[in-house]
Amino acid sequence: MTHEELELAILKNAHAISSQKSLADEIGFSVGKINHVLKALVDKGFIKAERFLTSDNKTKYKYLLTDNGIQEKIALTKKFIARKKAEYEELQKDLEADILKWGQN
Repeated sequence: MTHEELELAILKNAHAISSQKSLADEIGFSVGKINHVLKALVDKGFIKAERFLTSDNKTKYKYLLTDNGIQEKIALTKKFIARKKAEYEELQKDLEADILKWGQN
């Protein structure tokens, strides 16, 4: 998973993050890496972090996408789709070449 794909995964799941550990477990990265990327997204203004003031655990946060975060999520999704489409087309060409090569023998 690229850095952009990790950012996209966090942006896609921002509303449902119950803890950085649960997100790290879900997408297969360390808590430290999730924390680093999440902080960067907050610093860039893509995610807003709010403390649960009514919670007994004052270290819990609620993460919300900002308008800029929504735009970034859209842009990263478009890039992801374009990259996957290009990979698919390349695989399709390879498959067609293999069919021609092996079909002639």
